[in-house]
Amino acid sequence: MTTNGPNQTIGLTTISRTVASLAVGVVHTLERAVAGDGRMRTARGNAWEAVCADRARAAQRRELDRLVAELAAARAAVRERRDARDTQPVS
Repeated sequence: MTTNGPNQTIGLTTISRTVASLAVGVVHTLERAVAGDGRMRTARGNAWEAVCADRARAAQRRELDRLVAELAAARAAVRERRDARDTQPVS
């Protein structure tokens, strides 16, 4: 049996959906008024920002990998010099 009559009550989910919808409308209007139409965030803009952030993180990872490899090579060179010095006979 459905309750589509005039005595239908408003549930908590209906109220929260209504409030959320109104809040989204207010935020959208406020953003348009403050930022202007040309600076509104779009899905394309968000995607491009994500791509740029991924590229920046990848560049930082490459730089860190390069520094770690450089440090490892320097430590290996020091270790080889120390081992070569320790294996030479003392005169």
